[in-house]
Amino acid sequence: MTAIYLIGLREGLEITLVVSILVAFLVKSGRKHLLKWVWSGVALAALISIGFTALLEIGAAELTFEQQELFEAIASFVAVAFVTWMIFWMRRMARRMAAELRGRLEEAIKVGTFAVAGMAFLAVIREGLETSILFYAAAQGAMDTAEPLIGISLGLLTAVVLGWLLYASAVRINLTKFFTWTGALLVLVAAGIFKYGVHDLQEAGIVPGLNTYAYDVTKAFPPDSWYAELLRGMFNFTPQPSVLETVAWAGYGIPVLVLFLLPLLRRQPKTDAKPPAVEPASTNA
Repeated sequence: MTAIYLIGLREGLEITLVVSILVAFLVKSGRKHLLKWVWSGVALAALISIGFTALLEIGAAELTFEQQELFEAIASFVAVAFVTWMIFWMRRMARRMAAELRGRLEEAIKVGTFAVAGMAFLAVIREGLETSILFYAAAQGAMDTAEPLIGISLGLLTAVVLGWLLYASAVRINLTKFFTWTGALLVLVAAGIFKYGVHDLQEAGIVPGLNTYAYDVTKAFPPDSWYAELLRGMFNFTPQPSVLETVAWAGYGIPVLVLFLLPLLRRQPKTDAKPPAVEPASTNA
């Protein structure tokens, strides 16, 4: 639930930022009459995203066990690809996203009202479909409980509140830092999803080594303990993973995390330059 909450918060904040930028631009430029077209595009994108999530679940339920495991593995790998692309894209675009969106909206207004709705739809649908795939991949194994739905709902609700506060200028947060640190956490979440995808391939019999364990710490982390459950939900930690699962987690998580944080690690702290000390001139009496 914690991992899904983070996904909902991160993706939801991107969506609310996009919508708030579009709404603020129309309001400040005296074009409030076009707001209904923005909200129409947003609503259509939200409905399609919800329907896509339902189709993923319904479609998986009709498959055999091996087919379902393969389907879930593919969904996991697609979700990891989306996460990886999204966190690097947002790190690069966070500072100039507002200007780019305003420019696109200005061009859409020149075309017509349907273009405004289409622009809002396209701006939201990408994030919505990403959220659907990430939600499905992260919620595997817990679909029979309400926790995934609660987690994604709380994350999206938090994002909406933050987006409204930002729009109303009630709070100001450093979006670059926010997307950097949540992006780093999502790399670890994605590593867990990637590991789960490899596990699904082993369950489907496509990849060997399901019962070849890398380590066994079930005594220190009983599967039914709250802390093991928290680690499993957040980072897909399992106390008895296979060798291939462990290699997959480390092979994705470590290099991607290093690449993501490399610009931050290279950044040197600013130091205030001090003028050289000047000794007082000596005077001879």
